[in-house]
This record gives sequence, C-alpha cells and structure tokens, in this order.
Amino acid sequence: MKILICPDSFKDALPAPAAARAIACGIRRLGEDIESIECPLADGGEGSLEALLAATGAERRTATVQDALGRPARAHWGWLAARRTAFVELAEASGIQALVPAERTALHSTTHGVGELIREALNAGAERLLLTLGGSATNDGGAGMLVALGARLRGADGGDLPPGGAALADLAELDLAGLDPRLADLQVESAVDVDNPLLGARGASAVFGPQKGATPDDVARLDAALARFAEVTAAALGEEHRDLPGAGAAGGMGFAARAFLGAELRPGIELIMAQAGVEALLTEADLVITGEGQLDGQSLAGKTPVGVARAARARGVPVVALAGRLAPGWQAALDEGVTAAFALADGPMTLDEALERCAELLADRAESAVRLFATARR
Repeated sequence: MKILICPDSFKDALPAPAAARAIACGIRRLGEDIESIECPLADGGEGSLEALLAATGAERRTATVQDALGRPARAHWGWLAARRTAFVELAEASGIQALVPAERTALHSTTHGVGELIREALNAGAERLLLTLGGSATNDGGAGMLVALGARLRGADGGDLPPGGAALADLAELDLAGLDPRLADLQVESAVDVDNPLLGARGASAVFGPQKGATPDDVARLDAALARFAEVTAAALGEEHRDLPGAGAAGGMGFAARAFLGAELRPGIELIMAQAGVEALLTEADLVITGEGQLDGQSLAGKTPVGVARAARARGVPVVALAGRLAPGWQAALDEGVTAAFALADGPMTLDEALERCAELLADRAESAVRLFATARR
C-alpha cells in the first residue's frame, strides 16, 4: 500500500516538511509493507518556499535585502537549475511575521526586498519565476519591487517618491526606462490565495490593511493612493488591471505582478502541486493524508487540504485530512473530496500544549487513520 503525505504547515507549530515527517513516523509504526511518500505543500502563503524546496529538491539560496521597513535582512529563495526556475516567496523579504505588532505600518512598508530577490534570480539566469504572494506586511501595490528592478516613481516636483503605499497618492510620473530588460524574457507565475481586486470594499487596503496596522483613516488614504497608482500605470502601459481577481493579493502585489511582470495569477495550491508533481504521485497512491492548522468553511477558497482533495477525487483516491482544529463549516470539505477529517487533540489541552505536541499528535492520528483504512481494505 502506498500513502501520499502532503500537508501544509501547522501555523506556529510545524512547517510543512516537518508535518509530513511526523505523519510518516506514525505510519511507519504499522510495518514495512506500507510505503509513504512525503510531499509537503503550501497554498502560496508563508512557508511556500520551504514546501517548494522540499518537493522539488531546489537549491536554497540566500541574499541580503531590505525588509518591509527598509532594514537589511537575510532572505532565502530557491533555484532549480535543471528547469532554470526560481522560487521567490514575498514573505521572505517583506513578510508580516518578521515584524512585531508595533512595527506594522501599512502606510510605509515596502516590497523593495522582493524586487531584490527577483534580481538575484535574474542574475542566476532564471527563465521562469514562481512568485508566491501570501503573508505580506505591505500595501504599496508592488511599487517597492519596481524601484528595486530599476523603475522610478516621481512626484510632481520630479523627485523620487519615498517608500510605502501612502506616498503613491503623490505619484505624477512612472518612469520604466530603467526597468531591468531581462524581465521581458522571464516567464512569471504568481501564486495567490485570494481573489480580491486592487481597490474598493474588497480591495487590498480595506480587507488586508487593518491586519498590517492600518486605521480606518489609513485604509481610505491607502485605497486612494493605490487608485492613483493604477491610474498612472494604465496611462503608461495602456492596460487596466485594477479589477483583476487577485490584484489585491499581498497589498496589491498581484496587480504589479500582472501589470509589470506579465504574470499569470493562479491559485497557489495549483501551482505548487504542479511543481511537486502531485498528479503523477496520485496515480500510484492508495490513500492521501493532508492537513493544516485549521480546517473550516474558508478552506474551500484555495487552501491546501481542499486543493489536494479535489485533485485526488479526480483520480478516485480517498483523502484523510488532519487538522489542529475542525472549525465551523469544515464539513463542506467532504463535498470536495475529503473522505474523513480528524482533529489532533486527544483530550482537553491548552493551545500552547497543542502546539508543543503537534508532531506527536500528528503521528498518533496518522497511525490511527491508516490502521482503520488498512483494516477496511482487508
């Protein structure tokens, strides 16, 4: 019997590769006649790079770039030389998890570091780029990334604008003459886990700005600034992308990725499963075990367990989902290909205890689930 193990990370407890190892540990208790294949995944959010490195065997590379506040920081990216493909996770350079709550400022944070990582990929000879957009601390519409790649954003006085989304309200000229010419030959795919447009009530500022320190007044200010950026961009490029689903991802980075990098915006779980070769792995699997920290009604919007379940259902492979918590609406996943779902806790416990014991609990639940499945098969 072959079991495909493809969890996402369990937030604040285990990254996806460690979660996959814990599940495999539980399965091994049942004997050597069961083969487990570890294929950690992600949906485009924080941790996507780790999942891609583990699934593809890509080389981890490191660069010193600006963080979301413009400070020097070490950031990782992935290089798959055989495919001339680079993996860049926005959160590595401009992620919100790197900032304590008091530092989070949607008005002034920048994606400059993301542009620096893309430049590193170009220097390596990248022909393809997979850019994952979750977990950002930014709301600058990708303006910082553009500056790092050679563009200039000028105000009415002809001077360069300061970093951050708020400054875009004063944008008068978008000078793309210095934009790195190698971008024209770079094939870009962007992994997004939301379908929000750039502006308005469902836009980047209104929906995600408050998580990044924006007050209601800040939200209105940022939305107007991004509208100005979209207006100047449309005039410069002759194309309009503000209403594109996913344009609002990562504080408007979806907009910049499409408008300036020519990126195709796709659900993150689909892109990462494709890189990991999940379709081929499913052809040999008798059972799939997936999971993440919480399974709920929102998981249908592109989260890893449901993405995996949909792919497995097309192949007729049963799926067990393990979750730290089964929250309201989780039953909807049963209609998407999840055969059964189990919460990890084996009794009353605090959140801290659950996080500390996550690997142990994953192994125990995996063992129980596979034991039941094997018995039913016999």
